[in-house]
Amino acid sequence: MIAITGAAGFIGSCLAGKLNRQGRKDLILVDDFSRRDKMKNLAGKECSEMIHRDGFLQWLAENHTNVSFLFHLGARTDTTEQQDSVFKLLNLDYSKSLWRLCAAYKLPMAYASSAATYGAGEHGYSDEHERINDLKPLNPYGKSKHDFDKWALQQQQQPPFWAGLKFFNVYGPNEYHKGRMASAIWHIFQQVKGCGRVELFRSHKPGIADGEQQRDFIYVKDVVDVCAYFITQQPSNGIYNLGTGQTNSFKDLAGYVFEAMKQKPVIRFVDTPEPIRNKYQYFTEARIGKLRGTGYDKPFGTLKQGIADYVNNYLEKNKYY
Repeated sequence: MIAITGAAGFIGSCLAGKLNRQGRKDLILVDDFSRRDKMKNLAGKECSEMIHRDGFLQWLAENHTNVSFLFHLGARTDTTEQQDSVFKLLNLDYSKSLWRLCAAYKLPMAYASSAATYGAGEHGYSDEHERINDLKPLNPYGKSKHDFDKWALQQQQQPPFWAGLKFFNVYGPNEYHKGRMASAIWHIFQQVKGCGRVELFRSHKPGIADGEQQRDFIYVKDVVDVCAYFITQQPSNGIYNLGTGQTNSFKDLAGYVFEAMKQKPVIRFVDTPEPIRNKYQYFTEARIGKLRGTGYDKPFGTLKQGIADYVNNYLEKNKYY
């Protein structure tokens, strides 16, 4: 069986759907299941069992012989949360406990890291291990992911296979429950649908025009394709960037949403809120040579293609993946 933590969440539910489409119904879906709105993500999904995250460590200790792979996607992902204790409990301590069990019981595992670990990008976006210690995340969320990456690389006792996947800016169906942490595409769609225009953050950095902040946006369908690949292929242990290797500006992104909705672009710029202004990433771009070096050669869709699919086949139809 394949266990997925964070299974009712955005990427976890899409991974469960991907594996179902591959014929895998022997899934152990792990989450807290207390938010009823997230349960829409699991509608129609087939699994062997659903387990509350608080009881999963004990369940895994007792049932590890029935598990062939663990995909750890459960985490606190709010980049505006400032309480280190929240991230220590959910993103660091829980992840360490899962790692130790997988190491003890020889279970392959992959876990979600984040491009937030790269901070302002002053040390680049390479996933080579010798560069990891130099990174300086801008917020407690990024720090929690960075701390676990560093901890994993230091461990002598390891799972037989492990991979930390640094997700860049993931967008797509099943993210509706994330609220303010949903992708820019989701928020722009809601604004255009509601009032016919969109607000983007003004640039507060000299040399960068308003709306020209750039990110590496990757469609969730591409993300779960890579996740499924790691479950079956299990290349060299280590940390891997998971982005497209291409950047797009927020202004272009908004234009693609307007185009998909068949509306004329109307964009207004507003100040970036003070609490996050100094913690805002103006540029990200994944270096994906290590991922390609494993043999994964499937092309990633363009941002324009991904937005068209997301808007036309999911957001406008209120459908889930």
